[in-house]
Amino acid sequence: MANKPDHHHRSSRRLMLVLYSTCVLGIGFAAALLCLSSTKLSLSSVSSIWVPENPPEIQAPSIDSRIVQKRSKQSNKTKDDHANVRLLSATFADLPAPELHWEQMTSAPVPRLDGYSVQIKNLLYVFSGYGSLDYVHSHVDVFNFTDNKWCDSFDTPKEMANSHLGIVTDGRYVYVVSGQFGPQCRGPTSRSFVLDSTTKTWLDFPSLPAPRYAPATQIWRGRLHVMGGSKENRNAVAHDHWSIAVKGGKALDKWREEVPIPRGGPHRACVVANDKLLVIGGQEGDFMAKPNSPIFKCSRRREFFNGEVYMMDEGMRWKMLPPMPKNNSHIESAWIIVNNSIVIVGGTTDWHPVTKRLVLVGEIFRFQLDTLTWSVIGRLPYRVKTAMAGYWNGYLYFTSGQRDRGPDNPQPGKVIGEMWRTKLKF
Repeated sequence: MANKPDHHHRSSRRLMLVLYSTCVLGIGFAAALLCLSSTKLSLSSVSSIWVPENPPEIQAPSIDSRIVQKRSKQSNKTKDDHANVRLLSATFADLPAPELHWEQMTSAPVPRLDGYSVQIKNLLYVFSGYGSLDYVHSHVDVFNFTDNKWCDSFDTPKEMANSHLGIVTDGRYVYVVSGQFGPQCRGPTSRSFVLDSTTKTWLDFPSLPAPRYAPATQIWRGRLHVMGGSKENRNAVAHDHWSIAVKGGKALDKWREEVPIPRGGPHRACVVANDKLLVIGGQEGDFMAKPNSPIFKCSRRREFFNGEVYMMDEGMRWKMLPPMPKNNSHIESAWIIVNNSIVIVGGTTDWHPVTKRLVLVGEIFRFQLDTLTWSVIGRLPYRVKTAMAGYWNGYLYFTSGQRDRGPDNPQPGKVIGEMWRTKLKF
């Protein structure tokens, strides 16, 4: 009886020893698993830093954080630059164009911005315009294409506008309609005049129903048409369209209202070709006089340019034709007609989205009237707006305007009086 309790005690000790050993082994095994897991986690973390998917964009931890930030900004800037290049329209760049050989001729007697011209046979009549923002011309200079010389000069009427004219000729008489009177951003006048180019005398003509800046102006089917332009504050867009019958430098009736032009605004080419009336390019908005300025100092306003082409058909309805290769303005006298085509030189296009500056145009555009297609047929010696063009004996001429600041800077620069010519072949 005494031996039984001792046997039970020994059995209990063995059981406890087995249980203890099992626990120790279990704990050790669990610790080993935990250690292994921790090691794998640590290796995984190191791998995410040192073995990236895109090594060139990851810096080692030992590099100064400021260097990392600088390189990151440079990388972002490069990406932004690439994005800007991709987003820029061709209108902000020089379009591919054949190279032309240009010959510089005798410059005009004075430089001109916003001057206007008409060609009558071998003579180019160049009217008024700005010499500078503070000075405007009040005379006409004449260039003889046969002699390649400036051959004459005479004054304009004192009451006649100096810039932003509406102007057209019937082959002898030059009709000058409305425009801006004076320098800077002074108001417009509705006064209109006629020049008899044979006698070099000025005749009165009925005033336009309302003053306008740079309205599109042409003679079509015996009537003088005046369209669009800017209203009296110089910035508001006008859509009005008036006409008056003319013959021999005289008005045969009174101004009457016609179908308004779908898109108004100033600084457009207005052409009659193949018995069609066309209005090309232009803009909406312009500089305005600064409020309360005693000299009507010009104040910048936003301008919106377009390359749209409108044609009036036989039913006196406006129809849209294919637009120019780029938006273009300040081309009132920058066109000629040759070989059933309208040729337009230079101009000014949209504000650059990066530099926020105006961009001048240096291309020569051709609009083929039979196919109604546009093409770029050459490049000017420099970009220029408000150039005045002529054509004689196979040569394309242009003179005056405001040129760019250099080959790499298309912003408006110096007002010029230079004249150039090139042989035109197409």
